[in-house]
Amino acid sequence: MSGAAQRDPIGWLALPAVAYLGLVYALPLVFLLARSVTGPEGFTLQLFGQFFADPYSWRVIWNTLRIALLTTLVCLLIGFPVAIAMARAKGLMQVALLVAIILPLSIGVVVKAFAWQIVLRRDGVVSQFLVGTGIWSEPQRLLFTETGLVMGAANVFLPFMILPIYSVVKLIDPRLSEAGATLGASPLYRFRRIFLPLTLPGLVSGIAFVFSMSVSMFVIPSLLIGDRFQMLATLTGRSFLLMRNEALGSTTAVVLLVLAVSIVVASSWLAKRLGGSQ
Repeated sequence: MSGAAQRDPIGWLALPAVAYLGLVYALPLVFLLARSVTGPEGFTLQLFGQFFADPYSWRVIWNTLRIALLTTLVCLLIGFPVAIAMARAKGLMQVALLVAIILPLSIGVVVKAFAWQIVLRRDGVVSQFLVGTGIWSEPQRLLFTETGLVMGAANVFLPFMILPIYSVVKLIDPRLSEAGATLGASPLYRFRRIFLPLTLPGLVSGIAFVFSMSVSMFVIPSLLIGDRFQMLATLTGRSFLLMRNEALGSTTAVVLLVLAVSIVVASSWLAKRLGGSQ
């Protein structure tokens, strides 16, 4: 920042935010990382060795990645067409769609999770709908199942998939597709060779947002599936809050942090490559 600030003094305006983030975000992470590599005899990687030697740890990592991937896939399948509809809508319709997507962000995650507990129980709306349509012969409980967890997580994270895609689709000139049509390209060919490549930066950003947040979610799995199904974030919280095992909590937190940072770095690199190739 110092080089940029010398060239442009307005860069110093970012100093309070950088200092605040360094104090409340970076410093605790440094202490957390130090705790995970410190033992009675000083520096050690024994905690990580013990963690990765335990088959249960790999099951927790697999649970975390699988649920995050399923949540991201559901958000992508639902959010992509919604983002296109928002970008192509005009006037009040576009405003209404934007409000419908952004307004739920003002509701806390805890409130949403408790609401999904009501929706997913045996006498909830989902169970009654599936019985009414004949898909289920009798009411069943989706609460405390992986399906219910993915449904609740997708509901919370869906706006973070829609908004990046919408911002990219909004900039695509509709005349490009029309030009392809005048040259005889079919709708499917125009979507696959013209529209989809141009939306890739937004898709990558949305996938990175949802996947990184799904990997580290804590409240939603705690309320929708319970302690019998552990993910990295819930295992970290359980280690600190219930087991009082700071060593295990620090280790799982660092593993979770490495996963989340890797996803963000990889997606940023991919988005830059895709953006530069357009």
